[in-house]
Amino acid sequence: MLSVLFLGDVVGRPGRKALAEQARNLRRDLELDVLMANVENASGGIGLNAKAARELLALPLDVLTGGNHTWKHKDVFPVFQEAPRLLRPANYPAGAPGTGLRVFETAGGVPYAVLNLLGRTYMDAVDCPFQTARTLLDSLPADVAVRIVDFHAEATSEKKGMAYFLDGRVSAVLGTHTHVQTNDARILPGGTAALTDVGMCGPVHSVIGMDAQGIVNRFLTRLPVRFEVAKGPARLEGALCAIDESTGRALSIRPWQGGLS
Repeated sequence: MLSVLFLGDVVGRPGRKALAEQARNLRRDLELDVLMANVENASGGIGLNAKAARELLALPLDVLTGGNHTWKHKDVFPVFQEAPRLLRPANYPAGAPGTGLRVFETAGGVPYAVLNLLGRTYMDAVDCPFQTARTLLDSLPADVAVRIVDFHAEATSEKKGMAYFLDGRVSAVLGTHTHVQTNDARILPGGTAALTDVGMCGPVHSVIGMDAQGIVNRFLTRLPVRFEVAKGPARLEGALCAIDESTGRALSIRPWQGGLS
């Protein structure tokens, strides 16, 4: 059995700090085989720059995934070429730096694949994530039974649709992007674990990681407002899964929240 913790969007310095403080202990206390995080908002709450990318790559994280803000900071482009653990959505058109699918191996020698996808509803006009998933999963060796999908998407319907589309073909479909952890963790009939959104790693007293007053002012006035990452204690959120390493079927899944940093 593999124990996998996938952490939601890391938001700015507070999210990075909380992750740096807790990552090593998480691996030990939860007896994790795989620790992953979505890092597309790790720099100032939007995007990922090279400095933050290298800071996160120095942590005991097995895989780092991206999303719709992946390309905001151009200095990160070479990092995607240099760092195999750093993924971006696979359904960006040809020519984008890096890759969205890679096979890794646990310390115990178990292979596992991670696929990063971007939704299209209310999002960028990228290639179809459903067709991309079908094509890329067909390319994987049969002996890679454990397959984990980070579906970075806005609409709950699209996320749930992807989970059912891939039921029985992957171990887990875990949603990111909305920063609000949902309460619908489940194992589908074909053995795929699913959670619509795993949450975020960032400031607790915030609106999806940003200073609440700025967000409120935007709603009140409809005027442009500079959004800033909120201050104060931060918490890690994610999905904790147990996966049968021989069949790739999920054995359990639950929303997970760590302590405050």
